Amino acid sequence: MMNPYRPGKELESYSDDENPVMKEHGIFTVSSLTQMIRNNLESSFSNIQVDGEVSNAKLSSAGHLYFSLKDREALIQAVMFRFQMNSLDFQVSDGMKIRATGSVSVYAQRGQYQLIVSTLRKQGVGDILAMLEERKQRLAREGLFDSEKKKPLPRLPKKIVVITSQQGAALHDILTVLKRRNSGIDVVILPAPVQGEDAPPVLVKRLHQANIFNLGDVIIIGRGGGSLEDLLAFSDESLVRAISKSRIPVVSAVGHEVDWSLADFAADVRAPTPSAAAEIVSENKEAIASQIEQFQDELITSIKSRLNYAKLAIKSFSPQDIETRFSRILMPLARRLDDSIDSLRQSIKDRTINMLHTLALLESNLESANPLAILNKGYAVVYRKDPKSGHLSKEPVSAAQDLQHEDVLAITFAKGKADATVKEIYTDEKL
Repeated sequence: MMNPYRPGKELESYSDDENPVMKEHGIFTVSSLTQMIRNNLESSFSNIQVDGEVSNAKLSSAGHLYFSLKDREALIQAVMFRFQMNSLDFQVSDGMKIRATGSVSVYAQRGQYQLIVSTLRKQGVGDILAMLEERKQRLAREGLFDSEKKKPLPRLPKKIVVITSQQGAALHDILTVLKRRNSGIDVVILPAPVQGEDAPPVLVKRLHQANIFNLGDVIIIGRGGGSLEDLLAFSDESLVRAISKSRIPVVSAVGHEVDWSLADFAADVRAPTPSAAAEIVSENKEAIASQIEQFQDELITSIKSRLNYAKLAIKSFSPQDIETRFSRILMPLARRLDDSIDSLRQSIKDRTINMLHTLALLESNLESANPLAILNKGYAVVYRKDPKSGHLSKEPVSAAQDLQHEDVLAITFAKGKADATVKEIYTDEKL
């Protein structure tokens, strides 16, 4: 490409009146230099084709599509105006590999060059999307995304853990919603980077801390929107596994509604935005109060209805009718009570007689077995007695041959005792 300007040569494209930016010979103003760059770029790079990966694609309110095209070493801004987008048969999204046809233009106000795209053709899925899809399929096969493992969120949490950047808009949105809906909920903020290679290990550490120290009833983890590359930290494998293992329920709130990450699949609930996450985990205190008031009104209405029904039912009876009906109900019950009392009394009486009879029999048997009672019939109990100590033998004397001449005997009668000395012993043979 030839040099558009050589010192000492006047610019042929502008006159001094038309271009007052030329202060003196050979000195450019910003405007004149930018204009020359624009003329050369636009004339040299028109109707060209560029292959690259889409990044940070956004549709403006006017309907124009703004995005970046990149490869491993460089990036260029691009725009496709609304009237050109009618030819598209697919939706442009981050990670796509496309071939863009268009011309290079310079945006003078910002000193930037960009590609004005006339047509787009899909070339395939980008490297990032391919990597994420492979990781997603592999982790899904391990069961990390199974719906059976999803934990229910507490309806009325007392404390919520928020893991995000302290400087991000996501934290402000979450706190604003929680304050509006239920200011009584305590919030524990665990700051962490949400972008770049340093983010995943810190995010994993914060999840572990929330679980180890039981810092809350539910965890919100996320960030605001961004390009596919910006959200990569939330698709890190170590973070996905930490979310899946969390004992505390986790709500993933990454990006905007159209954004996604693997954290969304591992979390117990996926929220489209951080604000939506705050809505999900917090019950509106005004709604709770309204519901309680509604239940109270329904209860009062039900009680009043039952009372009115009872009043109407009572009005249909005269006092005499009520007394008669009450007597009819009470009479069989009173009769059953009287019969039960009589039966109980008779049963107690019968059992008492039986017990007395049994007691008399036992007393008679006991009396007949009393050895002293036999003495009343003229019998006596004889023991051998030591004349010196006065001690009696352990066993009574039952045979004459057990005695010896001059043995001292202790004889127990029915009434009184006597000592005797053996003078003569008669055995059975002598009798």
